Amino acid sequence: DKTQNPKPITIIQSTKMAFETLLSPLKVGSITLKNRVMMGSMHTGLEEHPDGSSRLAAFYAERARGGVGLIVTGGFAPNAAGRVFEEGAELVAEDQLDFHQPIVEAVNGNGGKIVWQILHTGRYGLLENCVAPSPITAPINFYRPKELTHEEILQTIEDFVRCSKLAQKAGYDGVEIMGSEGYLINQFIAKCTNKRSDDWGGSYENRISFPLRIVERVREESGEDFLIIFRLSCLDLVEDGSSFEEVAELGQRVEEAGASLINTGIGWHEARIPTIAMMVPRAAFSWITGRLRPHLNIPIVTSNRINDPYVAESLLRDGLADMVSMARPFLADENFVNKTAEGRPEEINTCIACNQACLDHIFKMETATCLVNPRAGHETELNYETASIPKSIAVIGAGPAGMTAAYISAMRGHRVTLFDRRPELGGQINLAVKIPGKQEFFETLRFYRVMLEKYGVELKLGQTVDAETLNSGTFDLVVLATGVKPRELELDGIDHPKVLSYLDVLDKERVVGQKVAVIGAGGIGIDVAHYLTAQTPFSGEVPEYLQGYGILDSEKALALRKPKKREVTVLQRSADKIGKRLGKTTGWAHIQTLKSHGVQLLPGATYLKIDDSGLHLRVALKKGEEPKDIVFEVDNVIVAAGQESRRELETSLRKAGFDVHVIGGAKAALGLDAKTAISDGAELAAKL
Repeated sequence: DKTQNPKPITIIQSTKMAFETLLSPLKVGSITLKNRVMMGSMHTGLEEHPDGSSRLAAFYAERARGGVGLIVTGGFAPNAAGRVFEEGAELVAEDQLDFHQPIVEAVNGNGGKIVWQILHTGRYGLLENCVAPSPITAPINFYRPKELTHEEILQTIEDFVRCSKLAQKAGYDGVEIMGSEGYLINQFIAKCTNKRSDDWGGSYENRISFPLRIVERVREESGEDFLIIFRLSCLDLVEDGSSFEEVAELGQRVEEAGASLINTGIGWHEARIPTIAMMVPRAAFSWITGRLRPHLNIPIVTSNRINDPYVAESLLRDGLADMVSMARPFLADENFVNKTAEGRPEEINTCIACNQACLDHIFKMETATCLVNPRAGHETELNYETASIPKSIAVIGAGPAGMTAAYISAMRGHRVTLFDRRPELGGQINLAVKIPGKQEFFETLRFYRVMLEKYGVELKLGQTVDAETLNSGTFDLVVLATGVKPRELELDGIDHPKVLSYLDVLDKERVVGQKVAVIGAGGIGIDVAHYLTAQTPFSGEVPEYLQGYGILDSEKALALRKPKKREVTVLQRSADKIGKRLGKTTGWAHIQTLKSHGVQLLPGATYLKIDDSGLHLRVALKKGEEPKDIVFEVDNVIVAAGQESRRELETSLRKAGFDVHVIGGAKAALGLDAKTAISDGAELAAKL
C-alpha cells in the first residue's frame, strides 16, 4: 500500500517517565482491562504437548502475575481442515475443555484476563486436505488446497461459532478471530487468493462477507459480555492485497458486526518484507494503526516490533493506538509490566527479535522458548530456587554463557566472581552488535550489566586467570565459560598477508580491501558479508526502512538499496543452497539483503591455495555448470570456517583440585550460538 510518510514516533526516554498511559485502564466492551498491554498470540508447541495443559497454565499464570492486562492464547483450529498440521491443536468438542479449564483458572486466579484465538490456516495448513477460497497453492506450502464449496463455507462459519461457544464454556473472557497474516479469512478478503465468482468472491463486498458473517454469528451466540477481538490485516504486503481504503471499510464493518476490539496484523507469512526480524526498526508499522484509528469507534491495538515500555507509552501518547500488543517480549520477560510499573524498566530482559528459540523452534516442531530467557515455556521444569548451601563460585569467561551462570547463581544466593581476560563484558555479543540490524543485542548487554550489579557479582575484567591465580581454598567450584576461537583452516597459503580471520574484521576492525572472498557461509560468514556491504547511510529510522522496501513512495528508495562498491563473494564447501542452515524465519531475509547489496553466493567450492594472485578454488560459477579451477583476484580472504572450543584451562584446573563445570562454547563449539550458550548457563546455575 503506497501511502504518505508516517509521522515520526516521539520516543520519550526519561528515567522518571510514569508510563501513566500504558498502565491506565481500558474499557473494552463490558470488561475493563487493568492496563493497555496485550500479550499477543504465540503458538508455543505446548498446545499439542502431552503435558501442555499444565505447562501452559504455568506459562500464562506467570505472565498474568507479571501484570499483563490481556492475554491471547496460541491459535486453535475450529475444524480438522483448519489445523496447522495433522496433529495440530483444535477445539471442536466438549471433551477437549478439560485441557483449557486449568489454563483459564490459572490466569484468572492471578488477576489476568485471557481470550482464546480461533485460527483457521486455510492454504497454509500442512495438510493434504487443506482448504481455501480458491485452489491456489501458497508459496510457503507444497499442498494444493481444495476449493471450499458454498455449503462448506457455511459450515466453516458455524465451526467458528461452535469454537467460540466452547471457549466461553471453558471460561475464557473472549475470542480473537484470526483474520490476518494470510490465513483463511485473509485469503477470502484478498483478490490474490480469492478468484471465486459466486457470493463469496468477486467484489470486495462479497469477499468480506465471510469474516463479517463469522463475527455476526459469534456475537449472536455469545452475548454482549463476551470479548470479540478481530485480527485485521492492515498491510498484506503481497501483490493484490487489500488497499488502505478496503482495510478501513472492513474495520468499520467488523465493528458494526459486533467486534469489541480490533487488533492489527502486518504482513502475510509469504510476504518478502521482514516485519518481525531484528533488522526491523521498533514500531515500524504502528503508523498504519494510527491511520486506521480515526475510522473506528472501538479500541484498536498496534503490534509488531514493540519491545520497550518507552516506545509503547509514546505510541499511546501520540494517539496511534488504544492498546499495545507484545508477544515475544513476554517470552523474554514475564514481569515486563510489573518492572515497568515499579520503575524498574532497566531490569527488563528485552526481546531482541532474533526468532531463534521461538519461531524457529515452532517450524522444527519443538517447544518455543526464548534465547535470552530459556525458562520461557519451561516454567514447570527450570526454576531458580534459593540455594540450600551458598557456595563461592568462580566463573571464567564473561560471554553470554558465563554472564548467565554468574547472575543466576548469585540470584540464588551464591557468592560469585566473574573473570574475563578482556576489559569488557559480553564476549561474542560485542561482535554481534557491530552487524547492521543487530543492535538490539545492546539491550542484552544492558540487562546483564544490571543483573550482575543487582545480585552483587564481583567483576574481575582484564585479568588472565589460571590455576595459580585461583586459590583452591577460596572457591568451591569453577565454571569454565571461556568460549571459542576461530577454527584453523588447513590450506596452502593460509598465512598469506591477504588472509584475515573474522575476528580480525569484527573485533580488531582491520582494514579490508574492496574485493573480498569470505570462506564459510554459516551465521558468522553471513554476518561478515553484511558488515562489509551494509547500505549507507542508514539510520535505522522507520521511514528509511519502509522506503527501502518500497512500502512508501520516495525518490530515496532506490538510493537506499544501492550496494557499496565493495565486491564480496561468500563461499561454502557444501553444495547445498547458501542460507539453508540459517534460521527459517529470518535466514531468508539475511540472504535477500546480501543479494540486494550485490554479494555473490557460491556453494560447492573446493579451496586450493592462496597466493599473491588471490584465492585459487574449484567451483561452478553458475548453476548447472561443471566446476572449474579459477582464481579470485581479491584483496583479502576472510576465514569464517567454524570455531573450536577454548578450554585449555580445564586440565590444569582439575589437576589443581577444582570442581570444574564447562558450559557454552568451551563445552561444544559445533552448532554454538547465543541461544545454546545462555541455555547452558541457566541450566547449570539452576542446579549449583
